[in-house]
This record gives sequence, C-alpha cells and structure tokens, in this order.
Amino acid sequence: MDLSLGERERDLVGLCRDFARNEIAPRAPLAWEEGRCPIDLLREMGELGLLGMLVPEEWGGIGMSTVGFVAAMEQIGLADQSVAAAWQAHVTIGSLPLYLFGDDAQRERWLRPLAEGRALGAFGLTEPDAGSDARGIRTRAERRDGGWLINGRKTFISNAGTDMSFGVTLLARTGPTDGPPTYASFVVERDTTGFTLGPKMRGIGWRSLDTRELSFEDVWVPDDHLVGDPDLGLSQFLRTLEVGRISIAALSLSLTRAVLDLATDYARQRTQFGQPISKFQAVQFKLADIATELEAARWLTYRAAYLRDSGEPFQKEAAMAKLKASRTATWAASEAVQIHGGVGYMLETPVARFYCDSKVLEIGEGTNEIQHLVIARALGC
Repeated sequence: MDLSLGERERDLVGLCRDFARNEIAPRAPLAWEEGRCPIDLLREMGELGLLGMLVPEEWGGIGMSTVGFVAAMEQIGLADQSVAAAWQAHVTIGSLPLYLFGDDAQRERWLRPLAEGRALGAFGLTEPDAGSDARGIRTRAERRDGGWLINGRKTFISNAGTDMSFGVTLLARTGPTDGPPTYASFVVERDTTGFTLGPKMRGIGWRSLDTRELSFEDVWVPDDHLVGDPDLGLSQFLRTLEVGRISIAALSLSLTRAVLDLATDYARQRTQFGQPISKFQAVQFKLADIATELEAARWLTYRAAYLRDSGEPFQKEAAMAKLKASRTATWAASEAVQIHGGVGYMLETPVARFYCDSKVLEIGEGTNEIQHLVIARALGC
C-alpha cells in the first residue's frame, strides 16, 4: 500500500492539527459540559474548506483522498469527539448520497453549499423500530401529483437541527403496501411544511453533537427531491454507510490515541510508593497493549481507505476496521481511566469525557454485531 500524502494533503492535515489544538481543544469541553452544539467551530471549519473533504473541487469540495481524510480525522478527534463526530457525519453520510447518486442540478443546489461549508448535512435512516434492520423502516413516500408525500419518523439523526443545517436526506419505503418493499432517497429541506424537529437528545457521550428525532407528517416534496434510482434507495444508503464506517474507525483511532497520550502523561506524573506509576510493570503493560492495539487498528483502517481510493471493493475491510477500531477505543478508554484511578472517574477530566464518548463508536454506522454479519457474509457464510 502507498499511504503517502501529497504536499497539498499534508498541508490540509497540518491545518486540521493546528485548528484542533488552537480552536477546538480550548472551546469544545465547555460545549460538551453544557450539551451545546458548537456551531461556531463548524462554521469556522467550513470557512477553512474542511467541510468538503471527500467532494471534488468541481462541486465545491477539496477532493481529498480517503487516506488523507482518515489522517485529518485523527487530528480533529484528538481534540474533541463531538465536533469530530459532527464533522465526519457531514463529510460522509451527510454529503456523499448527493455526490454519488444525485444529478448535476441536485449537486449544484444542495451539495455545493455543503461542500463549501455554508450548510451542514444530515442522513436519515434509523427509526424507533428500525436500525440494524434497515429494511424494516416504516417511513413511507407515496406518489402525489408531480411529487411525493412522506410520512414517518427518524431518530438519532445528527446535524439536522442546527442553525447551519440544510435539512436531511432520508430513506423511505415506496411501492404498494401489499407488494415487495422498495426504497428511495429524498431530500427534505428545513422549514418544509410538516417536517418537525424533536428536542436535542442527551447521550452518555457526544454530548455536544446535535442529535434529534425527526417527524414527517404529510410532507410533500417535488420529483426533483428524489435522489438517485427510485427503486435502489436502500442499496445507495448502504453504499454510503461503507464510507461512514471508515470514518467511524478513524474517529476511534483518534480517541484511542488521545486516551493513550493522557494515560501516559498521567502515569509519568502520578507518584505512588515513592516513584512515578509509569515505573510499575502493571501500568507499563497496559500502555504497551493500548499502543499495540492502536497500531493494529490503524493499519486495518488505512487499508480500507486505501482500497476505496484505489477503486477496489472495500466493504469487508471497512467493516473489519470499524469493528476492530471501535472495540479498541472502548477498551483503551476503560484502561486509561483505570490508570488515572479515582481522578479519571471525575467528569472534569479529559479522560472521563473520552470514556463517555467511546461507547457509541461500537453502535454508530452499524452496530458491531452488524459488522460481524457483513464480514461473515464476505467469507461465504
């Protein structure tokens, strides 16, 4: 694999590192504590051109490689997981359906503002009774005089309720109720009649990420809001999720690296029995194991990114990367808290914040149980 970055991509990764250190790290902890989406940070990232990472320059983005995006994600996630989660959701599942499956008019109308950082994208799949079972969604779209009438609910949807949000690209059932289900993707813009937002949800972690339930009651959209093939909406969404899994793996890498750095620094400073606890073999072994598992997860993630950039199949590798990296992150966060002892359990400490943020990595963009199924099917099971 050639994982080297060009000069321009190295500069962009450096830009992400500097912005994360100088802007995100000082401001994001308060937003996390208050449960407030720091939309000011996302706007600034848009002004820097960072919201169009995977979109070609033709449509307002910067056309970064997937490998470059993973490298950039490692820098952003080191500073704050909520901001990084909002960013990656926008860059991947919030924008790519329009780029991959939209027509040129749709790309000009909706994708360009997303890529140029003037709007924030959202992706609506999960429902109260359908998540891992994507085919079980109940939101319906029915043909009505030059358009579609949409009714249903979505839940755990990120980025749809901010002042910067453009609306949502959602998946809905189409076709007769008594026949085989078909699915299609639609854009529903904010302020559309019948489209309402629930209150911001409060999670264990990702507390400053804007996550809500969305309701659609007789929402009418014209035909030009249909994205891609009217019968292939589910497969389109699943293809987009494959890229999202790489980004969640990258987010997991950043969390593991962050807690490793925090635990190592603390172990060098904390003194017990007359010496730093970093001198004790029990602590050394924990740190060595975290570092080793981080490298293993990193290679899986970068390989999946490399395969996508090479135009090769990457579904299995993306699932493996997401599975391994997210499990590593939750385990590493727990070990890092253990090294910190009682102080690590206090929410005032960065390691506690990362610990709270870690669990959702095993759930988002397809639970780890679903990743097992994807991998097993690729093996012929």
